[in-house]
Amino acid sequence: MGSLLPSRVESLAISGIKTIPKEYIRPKEELASIGNIFEEAKNNNKTSQIVPTIDLKDMDSLDNNKDVQTQCHDELKNAAMEWGVMNLVNHGISQELINRVKSAGQAFFDLPIEEKEKYANDQASGNVQGYGSRLANNASGQLEWEDYFFHCIYPERKRDMSIWPKTPHDYIPATIEYAKQLRDLATKVLAVLSVGLGLEPDRLENEVGGMEEMILQKKINYYPKCPQPELALGVEAHTDVSALTFILHNMVPGLQLFYQGKWITAKCVPDSIIMHVGDTLEILSNGKYKSILHRGLVNKEKVRISWAVFCEPPKDKIILKPLPETVSEIEPARFPPRTFAEHIKHKIFRKTEEAIKDNNIANGN
Repeated sequence: MGSLLPSRVESLAISGIKTIPKEYIRPKEELASIGNIFEEAKNNNKTSQIVPTIDLKDMDSLDNNKDVQTQCHDELKNAAMEWGVMNLVNHGISQELINRVKSAGQAFFDLPIEEKEKYANDQASGNVQGYGSRLANNASGQLEWEDYFFHCIYPERKRDMSIWPKTPHDYIPATIEYAKQLRDLATKVLAVLSVGLGLEPDRLENEVGGMEEMILQKKINYYPKCPQPELALGVEAHTDVSALTFILHNMVPGLQLFYQGKWITAKCVPDSIIMHVGDTLEILSNGKYKSILHRGLVNKEKVRISWAVFCEPPKDKIILKPLPETVSEIEPARFPPRTFAEHIKHKIFRKTEEAIKDNNIANGN
């Protein structure tokens, strides 16, 4: 087979290989921290559920008990400041709709690979929407054990319906309804976080483009079973560039967070949506809200699927920088002004530079 790799990780996984190609093996310094996710879940059950779970049922409480609403808001704000990630329960999106979204995504990935290829993206030409696998974008040429489906789901005018899966039939209606409800949830969360910074409730939302311009991008991550999970990663360590990211998953563990100097595994909380604070909010809040470093592990027992929706500002219309109210003599601006597009470029460039530097050190240069 030489060095020619099948273009999809799924095709590798079902080919019966016992060892993974070298392109998927993580650098030596990373391998020490990758373990067996199921063993860890069994042995470490008591300590793995440290990630805060926030109950949103009182977020916009209309009853007379202002205290319960304040407590809910404080918990959300504190989790965003200390962790930058949390499990949201009683978030207002029905379990029925969530099940439809997950069933539709699962059904798409259950299609034969040649069917999915009809929706393939063309990363080389800059078209990242559609079905794909990660191309190496770092100096070490590392690949991730993941296939995905990626597309814009909100606002309506930004949708390219020609690449939305026609099979299963419920994919389009379920995704449209989920996008609408998630967009409303994002508004409510941004309002709480805005007030948490001492700003007007609609300030943060306006700073990331408001109803008209904030974009929701959906990415279904498909992590096939891996014969050597201790050598690979489903997704490498990164922070999200978004303002907020909302994630559903199929209850297979794999999400890890770098918290207080070590990797911890997020416990799967039933009926929850995981929410990450992304770089955009970290910049606007001048670091008060945290964009946490996280990664995805794989395993040899179960396929893991997650459904991430990234809430992003428009690429070039807004300059992202710490809001004046978050800056003082004691806390000067920690981030230079950049558009969202410039921020993404800066991150990729910085990562490539770091990989080259690590490579040079490893080779004694």
